[in-house]
Amino acid sequence: MAKKSTVKVRLVPEEKVDSKFYYYAKKPTSGLKAKDKLRMKKYNPATKKHEWFVEKKLPPHSK
Repeated sequence: MAKKSTVKVRLVPEEKVDSKFYYYAKKPTSGLKAKDKLRMKKYNPATKKHEWFVEKKLPPHSK
């Protein structure tokens, strides 16, 4: 069976890590971008602004 080429990561707001709102994204498991932490600018409806979202570990129950 083949290895997975991507892994699911959770993106949370950079300023408020304990926010109720988050995104899920796919990240490659190998290559140059696999080592870097994912950081994307996304819309946060709680603050009604575009903010930076950073990668955090998934909770253990969602794997």
